[in-house]
Amino acid sequence: MDEELRSLTRRLRQEAGPEASAPYERLSSTEDPDELAAVLTAPEQPLWAREVAAFRLGLAGDRRAFEALVLLLNHRDPQRCASAAYALGRLGDPRTARAAAALATNELRVAYALHPVRLLTDLRAPESVPALITTLARRFRPHDPYRRVALACVEGLGALGDERARPVLNEALARPELARAAAGALRRLPAPRTPGG
Repeated sequence: MDEELRSLTRRLRQEAGPEASAPYERLSSTEDPDELAAVLTAPEQPLWAREVAAFRLGLAGDRRAFEALVLLLNHRDPQRCASAAYALGRLGDPRTARAAAALATNELRVAYALHPVRLLTDLRAPESVPALITTLARRFRPHDPYRRVALACVEGLGALGDERARPVLNEALARPELARAAAGALRRLPAPRTPGG
């Protein structure tokens, strides 16, 4: 069993509780994607059931999971965000990068932007670098509390190795909490072209 699936299984089995053990076991073991997809659209389903169904469909590459996984990616519970990001990264839906970029750059939801930022790095999509640059630049405001988001942007931009990130990474060098990561990210960018070179 996939380690991420094992972790999610333990967490959601506890969340479902003993009174829902039979429906939980059925959702965890069914091989019928239509049964899983029905949970995502049926009314009054508990959140744990929707998460099990969406995660399993996502790992299977079934795009019916997309909307549910995006909602979970923007959840206040970091574990739900992490599981959704993992499944979205394996779903193969072309809408994923655009959705992750929208979440990462939404200042009203920046407290939950960490996993969308990490997902954008993993996806290496055309939307990734512009979204990470935008999100990081906004973290340079005085007393910004989202240091982990800023650090994930710096690390992501280094991993993506795109020259467009150089100005914002240079600016990050001036921030003590980001300086070391920014220096490392800058080293991973292509060497700047010399005039006439």
